[in-house]
Amino acid sequence: MKFYIATDHAGYAVKEDVIEYLKAKGHEVTDLGPDSPQRVDYPDFAKKLANTIVKDEGSFGILICGTGIGISIAANKVDGIRAALCHDAYTAQMCREHNDANVLCFGERVVGQGVIESMIDAFCSAEFQGGRHLGRVQKIGCMRVDS
Repeated sequence: MKFYIATDHAGYAVKEDVIEYLKAKGHEVTDLGPDSPQRVDYPDFAKKLANTIVKDEGSFGILICGTGIGISIAANKVDGIRAALCHDAYTAQMCREHNDANVLCFGERVVGQGVIESMIDAFCSAEFQGGRHLGRVQKIGCMRVDS
């Protein structure tokens, strides 16, 4: 699988470990920043990763901030992105199988390295089930504010 990864300053500390883990599993990884633990704004990196994923069909992303909340909200503003905030292997599996998630999000301050690795494994081994889930995912892609 091809992954792009980005964080903010609060997710920076685990980024290299995640990159090494993905590469050890045979995945291609591109680091979209930041390049240091200095304070940055998570929406900037979420947008950069989300736009890259949309342009590179079939690729996936990993976004990390302190809790995973802000960075997942920001990524989901980009049309075509289904970023899922996960806390364990089960949620990582379900976001792929039921929601066709293309971005795995989590919080460095919320989960430890063992949980991160189990989430990555679950996300990578799961596939979108389609069927009854397809219509729901299609509805997500066309939701607009009612006037």
